[in-house]
Amino acid sequence: MSGATMPATSVPGRPKAVVSWSSGKDSAFALYEVRRAAQLDVIGLLTTITDRFQRVSMHGVRESVLEAQAVAAGLPLYRVSIPSPCPNDVYEAKMGAMVQRLRVDGVTHFVFGDLYLEDIRRYRETRLAGTGLTPVFPLWGRPTGELARTMIRAGLRATLVAIDPRKLPAKFAGRAFDESLLADLPPGADPCGENGEYHTCVTAGPMFAAPLRVHGGPVVERDGFVFADVIPDDDGPSRD
Repeated sequence: MSGATMPATSVPGRPKAVVSWSSGKDSAFALYEVRRAAQLDVIGLLTTITDRFQRVSMHGVRESVLEAQAVAAGLPLYRVSIPSPCPNDVYEAKMGAMVQRLRVDGVTHFVFGDLYLEDIRRYRETRLAGTGLTPVFPLWGRPTGELARTMIRAGLRATLVAIDPRKLPAKFAGRAFDESLLADLPPGADPCGENGEYHTCVTAGPMFAAPLRVHGGPVVERDGFVFADVIPDDDGPSRD
């Protein structure tokens, strides 16, 4: 467990939880909602890192940005390093080992930012069955248009960092997650990108003590997706 310099503050008497942290808006808002509910003691953020790129899997967010998010959230990171490509059996073995580690650390709940995809929820519930970890879905079932606007009104700020050009024009890469974006989404696109239209990197919000100091970087195409880099202000040019 590493990455954040600010230790998590334990809350005696509450069950310990970790958040499945993608670096994006849904996992960030799930953290916010769980903290607001004040029923769980969130002690860390769990993230998969693609070792070939040293970036958050799927989102393509730099580890340095991930670490800045963890500091802003006041939580340490649990990193799961995976290869690219990653066979499902390798992924499940690595996650299984991490689940065992979480149990040793006293964790009993696993928080996810999923919104309505039943197959993904069933997969998570099935994989955690019998492990001693209870999955928690604080955003589940909320209408995504309303949820997106709630996030924006709450002060969440994010950048679209990964676009599936089969579902959304590549020009959306690098745009801010805001009311203007929601108005410009094509018909049929989910406002929160729940069907894989886009992924985000959160840079500010009520789950953070302070906004991240970052700037936009190059936009590249890789493996059928379009990625917009987000770079900490003290980092050099993109490594890609």
